[in-house]
Amino acid sequence: MVAQAKKKELKEAQKRKKRLEERCKVEESIGSAAQTWNQEILPNWSSMCTSRRARELWWQGIPPSVRGKVWSLAMGNELNITHELYNICLARAKEKWRNAPDAESQDAGSSNRESSLELIKLDISRTFPQLCIFQEGGPYHDVLHSILGAYTCYRPDVGYVQGMSFIAAVLILNLDTADAFIAFANLLNKPCQMAFFRVDHSLMLTYFAAFEVFFEENLPKLFAHFKGNKLTPDIYLIDWIFTLYSKSLPLDLASRVWDVFCRDGEEFLFRTALGLLRLFQDVLTGMDFIHMAQFLTRLPDLIPAERLFQHIAAVHMTSRNRKWALVLQTLQKDPERGSPVLKH
Repeated sequence: MVAQAKKKELKEAQKRKKRLEERCKVEESIGSAAQTWNQEILPNWSSMCTSRRARELWWQGIPPSVRGKVWSLAMGNELNITHELYNICLARAKEKWRNAPDAESQDAGSSNRESSLELIKLDISRTFPQLCIFQEGGPYHDVLHSILGAYTCYRPDVGYVQGMSFIAAVLILNLDTADAFIAFANLLNKPCQMAFFRVDHSLMLTYFAAFEVFFEENLPKLFAHFKGNKLTPDIYLIDWIFTLYSKSLPLDLASRVWDVFCRDGEEFLFRTALGLLRLFQDVLTGMDFIHMAQFLTRLPDLIPAERLFQHIAAVHMTSRNRKWALVLQTLQKDPERGSPVLKH
């Protein structure tokens, strides 16, 4: 028994040593990558951002210490938002909140519920609850509240929509407040995000139809299984796209998806979806409608990053020699060829 116990103890020690070595290797790799980003890529952004070296490092995951800078540069600031404009929008939001009537005394026409303080407050409490930093009393509660409020004043035509809090929260974790607001507004202004947050049904249908073209091309058996069970893309894709996977995937993995999304644009969101379906295709093909819907709307907590990215890498985003953008454009011109999703 003593010999068995010693043997077990030795095995455990070897496992701990291996884990420590792996962690040291990862940390060394992150440090080396951060140095390359800081010394080679960021100072020469315009010439280096499309280089093979930068693209390879991007795919491996941007080191947390430079992630915010890379995201800001990659997203750009087409809207030309300044820190001053953020402060103006925030001041307007605070004034609006001060003068807002109590929820009980509001009538249906007194305020837009989508941009109401109450909905923002409610959503903030549901944002990454496991981190305990965005909830009432947490260090980032007021920052998240400010960015979402300022956005409703910057874009009253869009207002506040559920799901936005997760996107803002991820940006807050990587950028200073005003820069997070700038990135947030520019990100939501992208065609795909604007289509979903403004609930543009016809454009959403087009995105779903384009997705299904590549779904059928990459995973024909699973595609047929979904069709046979009448499982349509809106059931799982809406939540994934709305929050850019930040609600559906572990935060560190979602951040890696964001890294490449900043590099490749909206196409990567749909490529990631296909990567997830490819990763879990064996499980999904044995399920019925209810179980598939439940599985896809609540993905497993443990998803190995490297395995997922291997599956994403195996996805081909070319159909009959047409890339994502061309397929999307063709479907926009000819909506009758689209998916029946949402047509009810």
